Amino acid sequence: MTDPEDKNWKNKAAVAGAAIGSAALAAAVLYMTRKKTAKPAPAPTKDAPETD
Repeated sequence: MTDPEDKNWKNKAAVAGAAIGSAALAAAVLYMTRKKTAKPAPAPTKDAPETD
């Protein structure tokens, strides 16, 4: 019915896919955490000096 070799590579591919997905999710969470803790840029003053 199914070749054991065929099943073996599918299991490895599933594990690799899960690992890549987990790493991507962890990276996204870290990125969003860092983005929230970053200090906002100071607002420009109304009387900004003229530059040429």
